[in-house]
Amino acid sequence: MTISKIKRGLRLYKTKERAEVNAWFFKTGKGQYGEGDIFLGVTVPDIRKVVKSFFSELTLNDAVELLQSKYHEDRLAGCILMVELFKIATKNNSIKEQKKIYTTYLNSTSRINNWDLVDLSCKDIVGEYLYKVRPCIVVLYKLAKSKSLWERRIAIVSTFAFIKKGEHKDTFAICEVLMNDKEDLMHKACGWMLREVGKNCGIETLNIFLEKYATKMPRTMLRYAIERHHPVERVKILRKSK
Repeated sequence: MTISKIKRGLRLYKTKERAEVNAWFFKTGKGQYGEGDIFLGVTVPDIRKVVKSFFSELTLNDAVELLQSKYHEDRLAGCILMVELFKIATKNNSIKEQKKIYTTYLNSTSRINNWDLVDLSCKDIVGEYLYKVRPCIVVLYKLAKSKSLWERRIAIVSTFAFIKKGEHKDTFAICEVLMNDKEDLMHKACGWMLREVGKNCGIETLNIFLEKYATKMPRTMLRYAIERHHPVERVKILRKSK
């Protein structure tokens, strides 16, 4: 019954105009990365509002059920619900519950199938869990070699949790794995994480990586990575790149 309530709640906020804009923005056309995705036309703040209003009644099973929906916003609500449940488990210091949510999330990656679904959830679940349970970090390297674009994106964006705590080793290593990825979305994700390394771990730390790879990485990745550099320095680095 709660699932029906949350779906009805989401549909109260839908608009045809936003659905059309989202279908274009998230590349749902034939041959594009989001091919076939269907949108209701609900904003992220409104999705969060609906999840919050029913949160006390929702469970992990409800999140899994939401992820089975053909509608993008239902699946996003499922991701947001998982994040909130993980935060509660963390607050309660329940590593058993954290592991359950983490495992369920990784078993659901076929339904976490657009970049916003990934970006709004993986760092707060996969990243936070693996920061605590380091022996399992090999999972990120397996995901980085997946045929699935979204699993590869999960691999790199999850390292954001490490970066925020001042650690960059795994971000650099996974960027090396993904250096020659054919997808522009991966170039952007890697560049984004590299930029965050510069922000949280120091520009000097990022520059060590750039000195080795600036001439080898895709230009989009490099542009994202150096967004926080001084303009003059950005020009110098770009001139050296391919």
